[in-house]
Amino acid sequence: MSAHNEETPILIEDELADEESGEAVALEAGTDAAGQRLDQWLAARLGPELSRSRVQALIKQGAVSIAGKPVLETKRKLISGERIEILVPAPEPAEPQGEDIPLDILYEDDELIVINKPAGLVVHPGAGNWTGTLVNALIHHCGDSLSGIGGVKRPGIVHRLDKETSGVMVVAKTDRAHRALSEAFADHGRTGDLERAYLALVWGIPQRPTGTIEAHLGRAADRVRRAVVPEGRDDARHAVTHFSVVERFGEDQQAFATASLVECRLETGRTHQIRVHMAHIGHPVIGDPDYGQAFRTKANRLPEPLKTKVKAFPRQALHAWLLEFEHPTTHLTMRFEAPIPGDMEELVGDFRKL
Repeated sequence: MSAHNEETPILIEDELADEESGEAVALEAGTDAAGQRLDQWLAARLGPELSRSRVQALIKQGAVSIAGKPVLETKRKLISGERIEILVPAPEPAEPQGEDIPLDILYEDDELIVINKPAGLVVHPGAGNWTGTLVNALIHHCGDSLSGIGGVKRPGIVHRLDKETSGVMVVAKTDRAHRALSEAFADHGRTGDLERAYLALVWGIPQRPTGTIEAHLGRAADRVRRAVVPEGRDDARHAVTHFSVVERFGEDQQAFATASLVECRLETGRTHQIRVHMAHIGHPVIGDPDYGQAFRTKANRLPEPLKTKVKAFPRQALHAWLLEFEHPTTHLTMRFEAPIPGDMEELVGDFRKL
C-alpha cells in the first residue's frame, strides 16, 4: 500500500494536466474511507478550494477516476486502498476586464445598447476564450454601468449569438433593463413585442415555401453539440423554428447542387436551434462545421469559382438580420436591422449565378 497520507492530495504527472485543463490530483482511500460516499470524501479532502457541489459536478463530467476508469456516480462507496484521481480545472479569471475592441453600435441610451456583432466574436468569456469577447468590449465601452448586471461573467447579456453567427444583439446597461429584456426573451414574444429573424444560406431547396420545425433538442453524444432527441428524454427541450424561403438558387438546372436563402424566425431560443433544425430537415446551413459535415461534398457539384469559395468559407452562413423589442423604460417598439455581412453577401451573389 502507498505511504501517501490521505489527508494531503499529491500532484501527479498527467498529459492532461496543463494550463488549460488544470491539475491532476491523486488520492488513496485509507481504512477510514471504506464505505464513504465518493463525493463526500473528496469534498472533505479537497475543501475548501472545491465545494461538494463542485466535486459532484466534476464527477458527473467524468473528471474523477478510480483505477484509471471514470466514475460517474457521486454516491459510489469507496473501498480501502483504492486510488482516486481527479482532474481539477484551472481556476477561472475572477472578473472579465475591459478591452478596446471596436463595436458596431446601432443604438445606445442609458438603459441599453444595440450592436451588430461580427462573425468570429465570442459573446462572453468561457473555456478557451477568456479575453477578446463582446463582454470585454462592452466593459471597456460602458465602464461601471455594466457592473453586476446579469452576473460577473455575463454582465448585461440577455441573449447571445454563436461565435460565428453575425447580427443584431441587445445588451442591458441597468438592472431594470436586464430584468425586462430577460423576461421578454424568456417569453419569446408570446405576450409582448419581441421579434427575431435570421437569414441562412442552406443546401438544397425546401419542398414548401414556408414551414415550421418542431423538434425537441438535447445534447448530442459528444455532449458538446446539440441534436434532435425524443421528447421524453431528461434533457429534451421544446424547440420551434418557423422558416420561409426567400430565394432559390439553381432551381432550373440539374448539373449543379442547389441552395436557398431562408429566413428563420424563432418561437423558442435553444442553443444552435436554427442550425440543428435546418440540418434535421435535410437543409443544413452552408459552412456549418458542426451540423453540415455530411453535406460538405455537395461543394464538389458546384462550378468554379463557387466551389472553391464554398469550401473555403470559414463559418456557418447565418446572420441575425432583425431584432424588434419593447424598450424597458419608454415601452416604445424598437426595431433594428443589420445588412448581411460582406462575406455572406458575396457567397449569396455567387449562388445567384447558378
